[in-house]
Amino acid sequence: MSRLGSALVYGVSTIFVLAALVSFIFSLLLKWTDIQESSLTWIIFAVSVISMFIGGIVAGGKSQEKGWLAGGLTGFLFTAIIFLFQFLGIEKPFTAQQWLYHLLFFVSAALGGIVGVNLSPARRERT
Repeated sequence: MSRLGSALVYGVSTIFVLAALVSFIFSLLLKWTDIQESSLTWIIFAVSVISMFIGGIVAGGKSQEKGWLAGGLTGFLFTAIIFLFQFLGIEKPFTAQQWLYHLLFFVSAALGGIVGVNLSPARRERT
């Protein structure tokens, strides 16, 4: 597998692991406290953007070059997986709001990829 392909797998896997972990934490909060789901909407969105950024960092670090591409493709692949699951699984297309969210996720992952390349130990050794 190419370095970019490997980076995408690591990046998307990181995003899904973080999403599962955060979902578990929020489900416990909703179950055992008086917090309402509607009060967590923006917090969940912010955590999602941060998760995408971290996934982009991982992808950029693994690719060691063209972090914007590795991060951007990671964000695009995540969006494609979610879109296919939603469209084929529950037969609902994305809404305009979801497209906007995923555009922000894509940008966040691409920026994370840029940061990831610059944090990569192999890149520091080359300079």
